[in-house]
Amino acid sequence: MNRKELLAAIEEGETIHIEFKRHFSSHEKIAKELIAFANTSGGYLLMGVDDDKTLYGVASEKEETELILEAAQQYCEPPVKLTFFYRQVEGKEIVIVKVDESADKPHRMQDYKSKLETDSAEVYVRVNDKSVLASKEMIRVLQHTTGDSKLTKYAIGSFERAVFEHLEKYETISVTQLSEKLNISARRASRTLVKMVRAHLLLIHTKESGEDYFTSAG
Repeated sequence: MNRKELLAAIEEGETIHIEFKRHFSSHEKIAKELIAFANTSGGYLLMGVDDDKTLYGVASEKEETELILEAAQQYCEPPVKLTFFYRQVEGKEIVIVKVDESADKPHRMQDYKSKLETDSAEVYVRVNDKSVLASKEMIRVLQHTTGDSKLTKYAIGSFERAVFEHLEKYETISVTQLSEKLNISARRASRTLVKMVRAHLLLIHTKESGEDYFTSAG
């Protein structure tokens, strides 16, 4: 990100790809933002910029960089890869942290467990200008985003036809709605919807509240 791109990003404000931080607050809070960018479509963390676009700069580029690297390497599982840029604006030093979309999703807050557990893992995704906790369904979708995970031999049954019928009428569907519609467990409804996403029949969306809904991929 060059100086011109930085100024344009600050002027636009926080987005799905841009997050402002006035200063380093804690490893956990920074790790949350890094994880969300890596799990979604990448982005930039601008250190030394407040939420209202006021430029404060950082006291020490070296110290800020070391703390952010610690957050990425010790508080994220797996560690998140970063690229740093340093720019001066109005005499203020701004640290730009670039996070690429990861090929090793899902990243989670370090919990020192050998395997990701969907019931307890803190996995974050980016929604508009916020980093939100991912649902179990989103975590399962993220687990299948690396490599060729499309279900090429997926049979359409009564559950899937019920989903399509609901979407024709209401355009969106949730796990709870499918569970109630078919009188099946939430777990079974969740599994059906996730498989349909993997088969590229549905798209999954997350609200700022962290609640998911599904729409047709067609």
